[in-house]
Amino acid sequence: MNTILGLIVLALDIIAIVDCAKSGVSTGKKVLWIILILVLPLIGMILYFLVGKKKAA
Repeated sequence: MNTILGLIVLALDIIAIVDCAKSGVSTGKKVLWIILILVLPLIGMILYFLVGKKKAA
């Protein structure tokens, strides 16, 4: 069960990183968001989709 949850979080992190890389924000903000997602996988991904994605739009 833990393996499945880990794979789900990994897949969602990859989606968040790709979405962040394709966004129109500055390179510095992209790098900060990607580092946050990599360092704090679950929390970083959630924060990106709740806070960062709205600012990128």
